[in-house]
Amino acid sequence: MTKSFFVKTLLKWDETQNNRLLPWKNEKDPYKIWLSEMILQQTRVEQGISYYHKFLENFPDITALADADDKKVFKLWEGLGYYSRCQNMLETARRIQKEFDGVFPSNIETIRSLKGIGSYTAAAIASFAFHLPYPVIDGNVKRVLSRFFGIELPVDSKEGKKIIETLAIQLIDRKHPAKYNQAIMDFGATICKPKNPECIYCPLNSRCKAFKEGMVKILPKKERSVKERTRFFNFLVISDENAYLIRQRHTKDIWRNLYEFPQIESDHLFDEKEVLNLSTLKEYFRNKSFELREISDSFSQKLTHQKIIGQFIHIKCSGKPLSFMDSKLLTNKEIRQLAFPKIIATYLQKKSIG
Repeated sequence: MTKSFFVKTLLKWDETQNNRLLPWKNEKDPYKIWLSEMILQQTRVEQGISYYHKFLENFPDITALADADDKKVFKLWEGLGYYSRCQNMLETARRIQKEFDGVFPSNIETIRSLKGIGSYTAAAIASFAFHLPYPVIDGNVKRVLSRFFGIELPVDSKEGKKIIETLAIQLIDRKHPAKYNQAIMDFGATICKPKNPECIYCPLNSRCKAFKEGMVKILPKKERSVKERTRFFNFLVISDENAYLIRQRHTKDIWRNLYEFPQIESDHLFDEKEVLNLSTLKEYFRNKSFELREISDSFSQKLTHQKIIGQFIHIKCSGKPLSFMDSKLLTNKEIRQLAFPKIIATYLQKKSIG
């Protein structure tokens, strides 16, 4: 009876009170659903909406994205972070174009096999586009189920995940999976919120264990706590009169495939004396004169489990600087076409570079 009450009440709330508006809501096109889900991974909805519209304007279908130039796609993605998502999108679009003639596959296992698509995104595409009865299990869903059914096991533990998954499968409305999935996600986002949930007005509160037992602030529980790492980047802005040395990041680290100034990572930000005594700079400028123009104030960028603190060391070179640390000399016009991490994009904008 409790499960039946949960589903019926949730769907009634969706029909009568759910006023949450999203541009991809009730969308049936698997490409648009997939695009929205890829953008929303690790991104707030409010921020993702403008990117969703921007991508559809430039790439209205999977073929347009598959045929797109990588640099253009990464430039459009600039500011969203987690650029591996962007690379995964390109790989998936090109695989669908090549192996499925540009038609998004409807089989759940095939969808899961696509680059960058996990269980949640696969379930979203399968249910919203193809009406298949697979439950979406995101943070909103875990929170709603954990609170209503009083699940005290950590939702990120093996046992907790299994309980949530089993419950989600049992609850989904098999006749209307898309409607149910959208309803429970919207409910978690607008009523059963992480902080300051609307418990007093919640239509489920009469049977919600967390509400009745005073555990709303405690649930859901998590067992893992990842310690934040702080990193210090000293960016070397080496230029002549008309261009700057720029390089692309290729290592398996943050910002892969994005562009940056040559940089030296250290356990602190260098002062002027340390900059002038850098062995890499001394060797590079051995036969050239240079001038240390400026060391900027510090800039910072927060990632999921990392905090990047950086500064920009402007060095003016006499004559044209040669390649340094795998960099190339690029003009402002060329720089404007490239995608940079947020911390560098902020500096470029402040200095009117690019």
